[in-house]
Amino acid sequence: MIMNSTKVAVVGSGISGAVCASNLARNGVSVTLFESARGPGGRMSQRREVSEDGKELLFDHGAPFFNANNTEVLGLVREWEAKGLVACWREKVGCFDRVSNKFVDLEQEGLISKRYVGIPGMNSVCRALCHEPGVESKFGVSVGRLEWLEDENLWSLIGSDGQNLGQFKGVVATDKNIVSPRFTSVTGRPPPLDLNLVPELAVKLNDIPVRPCFALMIAFAEPLSSIPFKGFSIKNSEVLSWAHCDSSKPGRSTSSERWVLHSTMEYAQTIIAQTGLQKPSNATLTKVAEELFQELQSMGLNISQPLFKKAHRWGAAFPATSIAREEKCLWDKNKRLAICGDFCVSPDVEGAIVSGIAAASKLTDVLSCL
Repeated sequence: MIMNSTKVAVVGSGISGAVCASNLARNGVSVTLFESARGPGGRMSQRREVSEDGKELLFDHGAPFFNANNTEVLGLVREWEAKGLVACWREKVGCFDRVSNKFVDLEQEGLISKRYVGIPGMNSVCRALCHEPGVESKFGVSVGRLEWLEDENLWSLIGSDGQNLGQFKGVVATDKNIVSPRFTSVTGRPPPLDLNLVPELAVKLNDIPVRPCFALMIAFAEPLSSIPFKGFSIKNSEVLSWAHCDSSKPGRSTSSERWVLHSTMEYAQTIIAQTGLQKPSNATLTKVAEELFQELQSMGLNISQPLFKKAHRWGAAFPATSIAREEKCLWDKNKRLAICGDFCVSPDVEGAIVSGIAAASKLTDVLSCL
């Protein structure tokens, strides 16, 4: 039996951290979740924008949907469905070939797996999990350092502003950059976790290759009737890889038609090579928005002028490799440190959930023996 006074810190409130925190709390662990952003979700977050005429516009600018094939994940999804947190997105998805400038219907080829979306936004699941009993969530709090206190056999967390965030029996980190030199090139600060504390994990975490991506959020007054699908991948384009109609998802406002476009990795790498890893300037984002929209327009689809358009950069969000396919998370039993995320299992929402479940399970097992 785990004592309720057993405290664990979870760093990051993307789906991996949120599922892990929820599972730990359900097993009697007292969880504190730290998230540097204003709200939960990571790549499953929702962006709130305002159009020039003052209308609220909401966009799922990261993961457009997710699949569930793993038994444990399906069990969770059914629970979320019953609570009204997710629903099936039943629109047809196709593919557009830039060479022939034609659409292909993928569904007839039998390539169909149920697509789930959060209700009313992709962040709904993370938001609910972060507020479950036994989970205390602290948003807008960046963890600057994780220190191992050898004598106390505890972790001490220090905020990036130097504030003491508390001491914990165990830690779950969900950010692949927690030990990465990439952290330094983005923030100018050393990575929160000292590699020498966990040399075996450090080797695996060392510079996970990532696929950067720019997302373009656009809103139209009228539906784009010339597009036969509400979601489509794009083949043979150097600029665009994906487009979906966000307002076609269940539970969304339909007062405007909102689309999200994703750039190709190559396009994003070219821009980052020119501008660096620091937060992109408004000028860069405006240029990217223009170029992504121009590519959509040049597909001969008769696209009207949008009433809103804005780009967002996912600099290092999508991992290009899986580093713990067997174990499903990285784990240091002696120091009770788990590192989980989609980069451990598979680069998608389902992989992140599987990894979060695994990390919670490792910690629960070892904490119940203490």
